[in-house]
Amino acid sequence: MAKTARRKLILVVMAAMFFWPGNSSRADQPKPEVRQVRLRDISTVEGVRDNPLIGYGLVVGLKRTGDSQQTQFSTQTLANILQRMGLQIPVASVQIRNVAAVFVTATLPPFARPGTRIDVTVSSVGDAKSIEGGLLLMTPLHSSDGQVYAEAQGPLTIAGYTAGGRGNTSTVNHPTVARIPNGGIVERDVSVDIAHAPRISLLLREPDFRMAHETEQAINKALGSSAARAIDASRVEINPTDNAPDGIPALLAQIQDILVRVPPVARVVVNERTGTVVLGRDVSLGACSILQGSLSVDITTRYQVSQPAPLSPKGETAVVPQTNVQAVETPAQSVRLQEGATVEDLVRGLQTIGATARDIVAILQAVKAAGALQAELEVI
Repeated sequence: MAKTARRKLILVVMAAMFFWPGNSSRADQPKPEVRQVRLRDISTVEGVRDNPLIGYGLVVGLKRTGDSQQTQFSTQTLANILQRMGLQIPVASVQIRNVAAVFVTATLPPFARPGTRIDVTVSSVGDAKSIEGGLLLMTPLHSSDGQVYAEAQGPLTIAGYTAGGRGNTSTVNHPTVARIPNGGIVERDVSVDIAHAPRISLLLREPDFRMAHETEQAINKALGSSAARAIDASRVEINPTDNAPDGIPALLAQIQDILVRVPPVARVVVNERTGTVVLGRDVSLGACSILQGSLSVDITTRYQVSQPAPLSPKGETAVVPQTNVQAVETPAQSVRLQEGATVEDLVRGLQTIGATARDIVAILQAVKAAGALQAELEVI
């Protein structure tokens, strides 16, 4: 009897521990995982940035695949180049089958010095069929301020071709866009002097107050001082005084390798053009019920020929349209979600009712409007 009572007591205690409210709440509400990433992957240094460059030039040496005679700016460009070389020719007599007008684009990296080589991209402007095998003449590259920062010239490298003629052609990739590896030379110094900067600012790629606070704490812990201070949701300011004995570049190299805890972001990204929906794992849903139904109306018109009676003196043959209207309405299907439902629950429920990707886009927007989606809904 004593052993039986003891076993009952043990079972009661184990059941109480299993169904205790505090333990069930912890099991039902798992803590979201916090990732740790390097600071260089989520931030940039203020002032250290790329600069886009653009220029207009001419590609020569094509095999009769250049711009046609109707492309007037190609003819004028060629005439101007020849005029600067001391040749006077009438514009109307210029044949440009082996020439193509192009736009040249490049990206000027930070800390670029005169003589630094950069890659350039060449794109046809006119109606050239292909710029394969062409040579880009020297083209100045400008920035938004109108100043020339680089010069580009060299043979084109293209990952495509066009073969055939007289309506029977074969085209692979884009033969009107090419690249010139190391085809640009930097002519102007655009480097930023950070060695004597009184303060350094890190700019977060995704503004977030929690992330800025975590960045501040991680930097101060690594440096052993209070050098970092979060200014706002996207900017963390660092005072290099007494913290950069080996210089600011060495300090930045140390800071960028610091691991920072990145809190999970509840976000749903929707692309209505393609019907693509990307949902984060930390997206939570409130209790809601979704009804999905469809009504389709098909209107078809058939034409029939009406013939007159045989031997009819005044009969005429006429085309008579007959319109048929058919409406089909499918019954609404329901999906019920409990409080705290996950993305897997939502997707599984929508798949059971046969919802397509575009249906899910409309459903998510309706759920967000109803206040049952605890996440940021971003439509791109």
